[in-house]
Amino acid sequence: MAENNNINVVYNSEVINMPLEEYVIGVVAAEMPALFEVEALKAQAITARSYALATLKEKENIEATINDQVYISKEEMKEKWKDNYLKYLNKITKAVEETSNLVIKHNDEIIKTYYFSKSNGYTANSETVFNIKKEYLDVIESIDKNNYYEITMSKEQFCSNLKLNCQKITITNELRDNSNRVKEITINNTTYKGTELRKLLNLRSTDFKIEVNDIVKITTNGYGHGVGMSQYGANMLAKEGYNYIDILNYYYKNIEIEEI
Repeated sequence: MAENNNINVVYNSEVINMPLEEYVIGVVAAEMPALFEVEALKAQAITARSYALATLKEKENIEATINDQVYISKEEMKEKWKDNYLKYLNKITKAVEETSNLVIKHNDEIIKTYYFSKSNGYTANSETVFNIKKEYLDVIESIDKNNYYEITMSKEQFCSNLKLNCQKITITNELRDNSNRVKEITINNTTYKGTELRKLLNLRSTDFKIEVNDIVKITTNGYGHGVGMSQYGANMLAKEGYNYIDILNYYYKNIEIEEI
């Protein structure tokens, strides 16, 4: 847990005790493009802070990786942004300071504010992705859509990744959930969850379409697990004049934004 506004972060295999707000700056710098609108950065700051504190109710330390939230140091920011380092650091620091100590609560509890990069036009079903059902994580329309990406691979590579021995590839029983993402799919009589297939094939999203001809072509829509706040959606809302409170209430339902 955070004590005196300090938290324990596992960074480069070491446990570092650091101020919560310093940590939030490092997460926003790592997790959201610094060129995004300030109101989107503010929304990201609050989600990062809330996610960290909710996670630290479950365990002593938070990891500075995709296992929890990615965090980068100021040295890494310099390497990432180069000549824009001070400009972007000041922009993100301002966004964090102007939302200092604000968290997202539901029923008076700080919530795990999941977020992701790009949607397929909807946020994902949390039951499908994480096997949890939360009132504040509804499937909703997201302003960002048509985020298509295509990859190709040989049939041999496809079968190898799925640990299948196959001369022929047969796809049946595709089941999609209410966010149009693949919940289950059967390939050569083996049934996979969409989330499992995404990992095995290193796909951007579980909204995917597989076409088999001489090669295997897979088209995905969206980027990330899809649960909670779409970062690109948040930025588009900010460009339309939404402030950070509007953005957070758009993506998380029945919440309160309060000081710790």
